[in-house]
Amino acid sequence: MEQRRVRVLPEQIANKIAAGEVVQRPESVVKELLENSLDAESRSLSVVVKEGGTNLVQVSDDGAGMDEEDAVNAFGRHATSKIVSYEDLEAIRTFGFRGEALASIAAVARVTMKTRRRELDEAVIVKTEGGGKLSVSRGAREPGTTVTVQNLFFNVPARRKFLKSPTTEFRHVYDAVHRIAISYPEIALEFVSDGDQIFKLAPAPLPQRLLDVFGERQLSALIPVEERSDLLTVTGYISKPSFGHRSRSHQYLFLNRRFIGNRTINHAVFSAYENLLEKGTFPFFLLFLEIDPHRVDINIHPSKLEAKFDDEQGVYRFIAALVRKSLTSSDFFPSLGMTGSPGGPGETGLRFTPAQHEWPGGGQTAWTFPERDKVDPVTGEIVRLQPPDGTTTASQLLRGGIEEMFRAPQQERATPPPAGAPLWQLHNKYIMAAVESGVMIIDQHVAHERILYERALRRFAAEARSSQQLLFPKTVELSAADYSLVEELQRDLEGLGFDLKLFGRNTVVVEGVPTDVRVGDEERILEEVLTLYKEYRRDAPTNVRDNLAKSYSCRSAVKAGDPLTEQEMRALLDDLFVTRMPYVCPHGRPIVLRISIEEMDRRFGRL
Repeated sequence: MEQRRVRVLPEQIANKIAAGEVVQRPESVVKELLENSLDAESRSLSVVVKEGGTNLVQVSDDGAGMDEEDAVNAFGRHATSKIVSYEDLEAIRTFGFRGEALASIAAVARVTMKTRRRELDEAVIVKTEGGGKLSVSRGAREPGTTVTVQNLFFNVPARRKFLKSPTTEFRHVYDAVHRIAISYPEIALEFVSDGDQIFKLAPAPLPQRLLDVFGERQLSALIPVEERSDLLTVTGYISKPSFGHRSRSHQYLFLNRRFIGNRTINHAVFSAYENLLEKGTFPFFLLFLEIDPHRVDINIHPSKLEAKFDDEQGVYRFIAALVRKSLTSSDFFPSLGMTGSPGGPGETGLRFTPAQHEWPGGGQTAWTFPERDKVDPVTGEIVRLQPPDGTTTASQLLRGGIEEMFRAPQQERATPPPAGAPLWQLHNKYIMAAVESGVMIIDQHVAHERILYERALRRFAAEARSSQQLLFPKTVELSAADYSLVEELQRDLEGLGFDLKLFGRNTVVVEGVPTDVRVGDEERILEEVLTLYKEYRRDAPTNVRDNLAKSYSCRSAVKAGDPLTEQEMRALLDDLFVTRMPYVCPHGRPIVLRISIEEMDRRFGRL
């Protein structure tokens, strides 16, 4: 008889395989049990672990509890109190809805559950080992539920072998408990590891809970964010750029109070910081997103750690706009002080990382400008806006008002020195201006570079040529490689303002140049733009217009050593302070430093 190739697996083996999707390490157990407790409307939670949870995980709550029938059914696969019909899957508002948590945990550990409903006199005790037969008994307990999980993966040696050290597993467990502490500040939470109390948190408003969890130093570095629209509501905090971290581990995103990871939103936040972050650092953020459950699918990951939005690009634009609005409402000019930690806001020579402007997985550069003609940062389409009236909100972002979210109220924006303030040029390199708070020092080259950079991007967005025609066209002989590059970039070069004719044999005739190019510099500017463009292209091959704008602005800007008249200095400062990002140049160098009057008083012994 022919041997069957397709077999139905025994239930016990199938359960162990299913458990591998839900239970990957002790942290998975803690997460699932805590979420069950939250769904049971608990107001107080306790988590106890030993050896990082490999030996013991115990979660206790004061929630609704269960009677015997429910307690026994809870260990069955696909057993849940949260889903009744398919329609319920379209609007999930609870954590546990698959009905797999207890069954999966019980398949690979020794589990005891003690639970009692308020109206019952006794608690029900259910025990099982490795997914075997359940034993049921009675006992005493306050209303609520305690689940004790011992010897995780005792019956799956291969899985247990791949667990990390107790210290590493503890860190993962800590992260799971930590996230619940943040997202449910109204709940009392105690965490004990190997007999040591890690923390014991009383119910509190969110700011107090964050103070308890992160400490005063972190809290003082946060900027609150809040916006509501028909699409979603976002509240929470982002960090000041000077308070970056070396990893992405300090990023918390909660969707309808469920912790998730989402590359799109992470990228939206990161891109909004543009050049403000020190190289190699990432922002702290803590964002709570509230959205209609019908508009999101949380059922795309076995552990429900990911979500899919029905309008992914709309969410991206909303988050990016909100974060940028919050950032541009603050003043991030570095200050020169008596002391400063390396990389801190008071350090001289502070540098920031270049912008991350692309939509994840795409090549479209997502540029935005403060003028009336804009580029949608996702679609690349021109968006025409009305002049700002100070009333624009994030909800208008989704109706076409994208860039007004990026404009801070005028009184909150960084402002240039007063019209009558004295200006000095120091060594034909720096512009010094007296301001109310002290002295402002501006690097004239990088300031002009920022101005030209954004001006170039506006030209690309408008797709309308703007060049000054040369009375006598210039003939330029290029290398074969550069001539080929001009052929490739001709349309974009013309978008910048160059009027070029290709005559073959590596010859280009320049008939017009951008209006910012000084007379006599036409040939030099074109050649240097091509040279610098090739350098930038090696690092970001898809950012054609961004690379071209950076190259052009760097080579066309006034140089250190160029003398400027007072009128030229004032015009430069006026242009700088209407740019979208007057703090740093396109390459991440700071444009402005400040010395406060208090700092000078300290230096001269007045304080």
